[in-house]
Amino acid sequence: MRPAVRVGGGGAGDGSSVRELPADRHRFTTGPRLSPDGRRAAWLVWDHPLMPWDGTELQLAEVTADGGLAGARTVLGGPDESVAQVEWTADGTLLAVSDRGGWWNPYRVDPDTGWAVNLCLREEEFGGALWKPGLRWIAPLPDGLVAVLHGQGSSVLGILDPESGDLVDAAGPWTAWQPTLAVQGSRVYGVAASPRSAYEVVELDTASGHARVVGAQGADPVDPAYYPEPQSRTFLGPDDRQIHAHVYPPHHPACRAAADELPPYVVWVHGGPTDHVPPVLDLHIAYFTSRGIGVVEVNYGGSTGYGRAYRERLREQWGVVDVEDCAAVARALAAEGTADPVRLAIRGGSAGGWTAAASLAATDLYACAAIIYPVLDLLGFAEETHDLESRYIDGLAGPPQTLAVVSRERSPVANADRITAPFVLLQGLDDAVCPPAQAERLTAAMRGRPVPHAYLAFEGEGHGFRRADTMVRALEAELSLYAQVFGIERTDVPRLTLETSS
Repeated sequence: MRPAVRVGGGGAGDGSSVRELPADRHRFTTGPRLSPDGRRAAWLVWDHPLMPWDGTELQLAEVTADGGLAGARTVLGGPDESVAQVEWTADGTLLAVSDRGGWWNPYRVDPDTGWAVNLCLREEEFGGALWKPGLRWIAPLPDGLVAVLHGQGSSVLGILDPESGDLVDAAGPWTAWQPTLAVQGSRVYGVAASPRSAYEVVELDTASGHARVVGAQGADPVDPAYYPEPQSRTFLGPDDRQIHAHVYPPHHPACRAAADELPPYVVWVHGGPTDHVPPVLDLHIAYFTSRGIGVVEVNYGGSTGYGRAYRERLREQWGVVDVEDCAAVARALAAEGTADPVRLAIRGGSAGGWTAAASLAATDLYACAAIIYPVLDLLGFAEETHDLESRYIDGLAGPPQTLAVVSRERSPVANADRITAPFVLLQGLDDAVCPPAQAERLTAAMRGRPVPHAYLAFEGEGHGFRRADTMVRALEAELSLYAQVFGIERTDVPRLTLETSS
């Protein structure tokens, strides 16, 4: 895409009031911001094979009288620095969120020299992965203060004084905020959730310090007595590396398991893989924990929320570090007597589907798996996905010259003969990110093998299921798989037919 500037008073349909900027040498452009006086424009760019959390550049240019740009130049960032956001304050100060110090922190940037001053030096994230345009972790207020989202793993809303560096957090139960901050006068608006509430619109009055919910989805049909309570924990993996996770023990207000029975647990692997999961209410998790199945969400190496070094663990190690970290957490839960060691499962969607499938091929730890609109073939993914992620594999698995070798070593499709545990594979037939061709190659590779499995393909569904009937069918199929493998009697869901070939 190319940046453009609206000039004059033309309406939204008046193309003459928009000036498209000259062709840019960069592949991707996002986040344009005009200075308050309209004389300067700032925006972010990056190029293949980098992803925006690898390296971006903050560019600055003068806005000419006819709405064009002159003297565009890079003032911050580069191939080893991710600038996640740029903003102007009311007095024309340029702010940016950069991980140049190892964590996404807020900086004041001199627009002439590029000199950057850290406004709040902390080993916390004030930014995140720029997966889509318009994400906003910081928002300047008219009085010179700055609303910020920050934290490790979990995030809170705070008000930063950029002169003193003082940071005051808003009181409230919220443990995760979407990067969608907006400001109106002295009030800040955001979308937040907690372990007891789904995402809702929150208003912070900076004058009084009072935060309140101003928009929610309405009454929840699920009794809060069924909500699971997350336990945020840190485990040790190979080489004593830390692994962050949220543990959700089975919970039902009226039922308890026998004292001598350990519960089954399912490792949930998030997508991305450059993403993370916060400890917030998820009724999909409640669906399983209320039925006697524990869940552990693993923010394996490569996840955001814990600094650049934690993200970099996955560089060229996708299918290795993620698999090892998930296995380490599962084994730790079994070793400490939290989970039944013979009733462990793994599930994930998208990149999490890759890790779930790769885990079946790489280890015999899991009794079964749910694999949802997954990446299954590194070579196929690089060739078949959309432009933004078409070179993502370079950072995750290595350069094109070695990709064929790595793909043979790690791809579940290439290692289907190593899969011995039952699984269900759920796929949208209109998926442009992880096309169904990959799922079909895996099922073809399983033919003739005595491994119980099921493949459910949904017409009209893309990358992430949207229709209620699809989501119900997918959840019931997953629960039926666990029930059959774990030896749990369930008559409230249709029995999933698991095919075998011998």
